[in-house]
Amino acid sequence: MNGLILRLAVNSVAFLLTAALLQAQDRPVHTYSIVARDPATGQMGVAVQSHWFSVGSLVAWGEAGVGVVATQSFVDPSYGPLGLQLMRAGRTASRALEGLRRADNHPEVRQVAMLDANGNVAAHTGAKCIPMAGHETGKNFSVQANLMLSEQVWPRMAEAFRNADGDLADRMLAALEAAEAAGGDIRGKQSAAILVVAGKSTGQPWNDRLIDLRVDDHTDPLVELHRLLTVHRAYEHMNRGDLAIEDNDQEKALAEYGAAERMFPDNLEMKFWHAVSLVNMGRVEESLPMFRAIFSVDKNWATLLPRLVDVDLLEADPQTVERIQQLLNQ
Repeated sequence: MNGLILRLAVNSVAFLLTAALLQAQDRPVHTYSIVARDPATGQMGVAVQSHWFSVGSLVAWGEAGVGVVATQSFVDPSYGPLGLQLMRAGRTASRALEGLRRADNHPEVRQVAMLDANGNVAAHTGAKCIPMAGHETGKNFSVQANLMLSEQVWPRMAEAFRNADGDLADRMLAALEAAEAAGGDIRGKQSAAILVVAGKSTGQPWNDRLIDLRVDDHTDPLVELHRLLTVHRAYEHMNRGDLAIEDNDQEKALAEYGAAERMFPDNLEMKFWHAVSLVNMGRVEESLPMFRAIFSVDKNWATLLPRLVDVDLLEADPQTVERIQQLLNQ
C-alpha cells in the first residue's frame, strides 16, 4: 500500500511538473548561491546574492524535514516547489533534480542545486549558462554561480563555508562574502536573501521556518542582510521574553529582553519591555532611568504604560504607574 501511495504521489508530481514547465517564463536571474545543511542541528538553508531585484523570491526554496532548492541562471521557479514535492515524496536530491532536468525543454540554461533532509546534494550547471559559471558540491553543501567576474567565485565560496565558524546562517553568509571578494556578479549587486528551515517538521510551518530574510533592492545587500540577521536574532530574544512573561517567569523575561537590548540598543520597544520586567520584579528604581530615556524620545510609551495594568502585563499599583509617568515632566 505504501508503495502504491508513493507511485501515485510521484505520478501526480510528474503531471504538475509537465504543466508547470510548459507555462514557465524564464527570467535572467544570474547569481551566486549556496544550499547547505548543518549536520549537528539538521537545519537546512539557502543564501543568495544577485544583481537582480528581489532575488530571494525566485531563487530560494525550502521546507522543514524535506530539503532546500536554489534555482537560478535563466531561472525556472517551478524547480523550487516541484523539487520539494519530489523530495517530500521520497526522492533523493539527485533523483529529484534529474527528474526535473529531464522534463525541462531547456536544461542547458538552468543552474540548480538541491539538498535533501538526509544531506544528499545535487547540482546542475547548464552548458549555456553565461560564463563564468560553475558549481562545487561537498559534504552537506553546494555552491553555484553564473555570470561571474571570475571563475574563482564558487571555489572561494566552498572554501569559506568549510572554514567558517558560527551557525548555519553565519557560515552561508561567509560563503556569500567570499564570492563578493572574488569578484561576484559581473554586473554588480542589488539584492540578497537567506532562508533557514528546521531539519525536522513539527507540523507548524510558522515555527519551522527559522530565518527568512530578504533585501530586495539595496546598494550593499550583503551588509544589509547582516544587519537584518542581527535584528532577527535580537527579536528572537524578544519573542522568548514574551513567552516568559506569559509563563510569569520574570527572571527569564528580564534576561531575554536584556540580551535583545544589547544587540539592538537603539530600539525603544526593547528598552520598554526590559523596564516593564524590572517593575514586575519590584525593581522600580532601576526601571526609572530607562523609562525616562524612552519617554524623552517618544511619549506614546507613557500613554501605553497604564493600559498594561488592565491586561496583567504590568504589576504595579496606580501610584507607581503615576510616578513613572511623571518622568514625562522632568
